[in-house]
Amino acid sequence: MKNTAHNITAEEAITEVTRRFSEKITPAMAAVITHDSDPVALQYLPDIRELETRPEEHVDPIGDHTYSPVKGIVHRHADRVLFKVSSVCAVNCRFCFRKMMLGTPEETLNLQEVDEALAYIENHPEIWEVILTGGDPLILSPRRISRLMDRLEAIDHVRIIRIHSRIPVADPQRMDDAFCQLLNREKPVYMVIHINHVQEITPQAEQIFRRLHRNGVTLLSQSVLLKNINDTVEALESLYRKLVEMRIKPYYLHHPDLVPGTNHFRVGIEQGQLLMKNLRARASGLCLPAYVLDIPGGYGKIPLENAYITSVSGGYIITDYQGRNHTYSKN
Repeated sequence: MKNTAHNITAEEAITEVTRRFSEKITPAMAAVITHDSDPVALQYLPDIRELETRPEEHVDPIGDHTYSPVKGIVHRHADRVLFKVSSVCAVNCRFCFRKMMLGTPEETLNLQEVDEALAYIENHPEIWEVILTGGDPLILSPRRISRLMDRLEAIDHVRIIRIHSRIPVADPQRMDDAFCQLLNREKPVYMVIHINHVQEITPQAEQIFRRLHRNGVTLLSQSVLLKNINDTVEALESLYRKLVEMRIKPYYLHHPDLVPGTNHFRVGIEQGQLLMKNLRARASGLCLPAYVLDIPGGYGKIPLENAYITSVSGGYIITDYQGRNHTYSKN
């Protein structure tokens, strides 16, 4: 492990952290922080441990660049692409798997490059779903968002538009009625909202969720399993119950990626598996996301939950959520 914070003061170390990855937080998120180590503060405030890097960590931990045929497009799976339409976010999450790319010239698209990315989508009829990501796609101006949605809707083989965003939670004031109406489309629009702790859900965010629902947007959530933030069954249960009550289906719980300087956020896979097992015993299936690992190198996501079925002679052994084994015939 390399520790570049050696022999410098804490103030100098924090300055170096923010030089590498700037501190960025919205008034909405700053307002819910109660102290420097609460579950929201830990997501956004710089930490000198970010200067510690490990050999297994990588600037592109899930292999975006390996599967990028044109700038802004990641085509890892045949039927869908990521379209990285923005290289910046409203907030800078300290654990972000793209933190080393955000705001860089290599990730920022000009208008010609946006057109080239759209042309790639138009010329690949196997693309059924386009996922707008970044950065955060909803940080773009309403005019640009409207233009993008119009262009994507005009591509016949694109049947689903998905948006990954933190904006409804982190910067809800951006999303007035007119903004949300831009997303009301003939083709299905799904929005996956990044949220990690129930403390992030403000009354303003709840208002945005209602606006999006009224405009026909189907809402899902994705969270990252983070040490000392949401790595208890109580934290996950309260978050997912609240989301389901607001008609938001928990979709993914991501095992944290191997990003430089984020080891202090990571938990063990076994701990994550136990959390999901305990959550299954306590909460409705509506509250259960898929616990997944994005395999380093760009090989896609796999579920990480313990197997509940084992093949044996003549049948299977099925393990229920309380750990009890049951036989099940193959016939």
